[in-house]
Amino acid sequence: MLSERRLQVLRAIVQDYVGTEEPVGSKALTERHSLGVSPATVRNDMAALEDEGYIAQPHTSAGRIPTDKGYRLFVDKLAGVKPMTAPERRAIQNFLEGAVDLDDVVARTVRLLAQLTRQVAVVQYPSLTRSTVRHVELLSLAPARVMLVLITDTGRVEQRVVDCPAPFGDASLADLRARLNSRVANRRFADVPSLVEDLPEAFEHEDRGTVSTVLSTLLETLVEQNEERLMIGGTANLTRFGHDFPLTIRPVLEALEEQVVLLKLLGEAQDPGVTVRIGHENAHVGLNSTSVVSVGYGSGGEAVAKLGVVGPTRMDYPGTMGAVRAVARYVGQILAES
Repeated sequence: MLSERRLQVLRAIVQDYVGTEEPVGSKALTERHSLGVSPATVRNDMAALEDEGYIAQPHTSAGRIPTDKGYRLFVDKLAGVKPMTAPERRAIQNFLEGAVDLDDVVARTVRLLAQLTRQVAVVQYPSLTRSTVRHVELLSLAPARVMLVLITDTGRVEQRVVDCPAPFGDASLADLRARLNSRVANRRFADVPSLVEDLPEAFEHEDRGTVSTVLSTLLETLVEQNEERLMIGGTANLTRFGHDFPLTIRPVLEALEEQVVLLKLLGEAQDPGVTVRIGHENAHVGLNSTSVVSVGYGSGGEAVAKLGVVGPTRMDYPGTMGAVRAVARYVGQILAES
């Protein structure tokens, strides 16, 4: 275990390196921070931190920089989440409240996160598998063709055209719509199959084939959306940090193009808290020089998806964690009110 003083020295090194982009020396630390000890003591503490792998000496510089292990300890023990100011919170709220639909919410969230953090922003669309049914609409397009519209509690809308085996009258369609919504509205997707399995039996024999076809399309819609959708923005922000990447930012850019990689980075939506993955904690080798800060968002206190940012390990962790958490909270409120 590190002593409290050495923890303070590590905190100071992280803060200075993030702020100045320059390796930090003992003289600068004692001048900038009230550590209450001599430069010689600080040098000894820095030597101990280096021996334990929390800081490293790049090249032959007299200064030190944090390692992944040092950033990890900083995030876990030393960094509070920096709260957003009142004007920042109002700006977030005003920017997101103008959204007209789910796509607009996600697009605005990506732009806002990228601007607030000056990193790459990644937002996952709400997962259907973790959603509930708000409403099912059935519209007649032709005597034997129906439009099925599924609306979720997160504002996601899925449309399917159903070719029926026989003509289906307006009265029968209205009856099916009413019966269907009475069973599935406000119910979780996972519960829907068992809730509708006996529904065809409530209809006349000649209509049961059509009812079964409509229900099959509904159930296919519930399960076929397993592929997750993402939106990414602010990639150009990485060019500001060229010297933070050992050789080139190309591996980072290539990794960001792979949706499966991004989904793994964000992690499981069921974990609603702020998650920070630093450097080599990211399994994809192309992202070993980056950190990922992510958090779950959703309505009703339950996370239905994740959002976050990707940037260099030399990151303002308290500020980034605060921004990501604040934006997630407002997105959740908008989804709940939509």
